[in-house]
Amino acid sequence: MVGKLLGIIVALLIVQGAPTTKTIMFYGDSLTAGYGLTPEEAFPALLEQNLRQQGKNCKVINAGLSGETTAGGLGRIDWVLRQPIDIFVLELGANDGLRGLPIEQTKANLQAIIEKVKAKNPNVKIVVAGMMVPPNMGNDYGTAFRNLFPEIAKKNNATLIPFLLEGVAGNEKLNLPDGIHPNPDGHRIIASNLVKVIGALL
Repeated sequence: MVGKLLGIIVALLIVQGAPTTKTIMFYGDSLTAGYGLTPEEAFPALLEQNLRQQGKNCKVINAGLSGETTAGGLGRIDWVLRQPIDIFVLELGANDGLRGLPIEQTKANLQAIIEKVKAKNPNVKIVVAGMMVPPNMGNDYGTAFRNLFPEIAKKNNATLIPFLLEGVAGNEKLNLPDGIHPNPDGHRIIASNLVKVIGALL
């Protein structure tokens, strides 16, 4: 009887001491989805591999959808939030920028998404991925667009990734023929850049 009781106590201690798996969700557009690539080649999957190699017990969910705008993201966020998450990475806005949609509208949609995430997961850590638009959108629009991401991050006490495509954008060798979407090599660089940011939050 005593031996059985000791066995139960040991089992409980092992469970309590086991590191809990942290769930990271990347919520974005074709950049997150890995347009033109397999899911395994997209940076969210590569990031999970990198973090696990560092001993981080985590699961990365790729909730990217090609062509998604911030309005579309707001429309489907409730469905996506059916599972609890620990870190939420918001990567939306690029398609708004390419369409020249009003900055205030984009900002309002991003804020509404973050508020829904926080309401569902009060202890969640928010990460905002910054983006830029091509120069042909005009200097005023380009500056306002670039600034909205730091503003959103600051308002919500979120971690900011200044530019998701740092070191990748504009490099023909790291992008698909369309010049917009990263190729497998580009995604590997993005994943490598994100290791420090996400790893610190874990």
